[in-house]
Amino acid sequence: MRIGLFGGSFNPFHEGHLLVIEESMRRLQLDAVWVLVTPGNPLKNHKDLAPLADRVEAARRFIDNPKIRVTGFEAAHGFTYSWQTIRYLTESMPDRRFVWIMGADNLVNFNRWERWRNIAAMVPLAIYVRPGSSRRAPSSMAANYLSRWRVDEDDAPRLAMLKPRSWVYLHGRQSPLSSSAIRARRQHVKPK
Repeated sequence: MRIGLFGGSFNPFHEGHLLVIEESMRRLQLDAVWVLVTPGNPLKNHKDLAPLADRVEAARRFIDNPKIRVTGFEAAHGFTYSWQTIRYLTESMPDRRFVWIMGADNLVNFNRWERWRNIAAMVPLAIYVRPGSSRRAPSSMAANYLSRWRVDEDDAPRLAMLKPRSWVYLHGRQSPLSSSAIRARRQHVKPK
């Protein structure tokens, strides 16, 4: 079974997230995608972070596809970092082929993630183009480090079967939506 792992705060989950999931699932020929709603990104301010249960439930209401599963799995296991989640999943389910999916905006700062090199050494990575990151991401520190393992986009369907450190940069439809912009708009709308 080929499973995409798509982690994030999803504060809130929106159509842009769903677009990345659906496009990645199709392009990588995945059997499923697990949306891992994090208790809180260690690199972000949590001041406006909605409760985990609310974010999980909102994402579940948004998604109408039995192949996409939304979970608060990381909090349930006490995981703070993505590498912990990936290590647990790859060790406890060795018969599954996992791929870590992230937007190109995350690749720009991937080198700031806790044990980011370990993440790349545990699972192949699928990087999906995002507005504002299409030029910076492929020349980021992490992309330069991983450059020799980059797979041609035409080979994306094989990614789940390739050895870790393999990664692909996926181009395709993009959404201008961002969770931070949605939150900012909500704060400016005053109730009557």
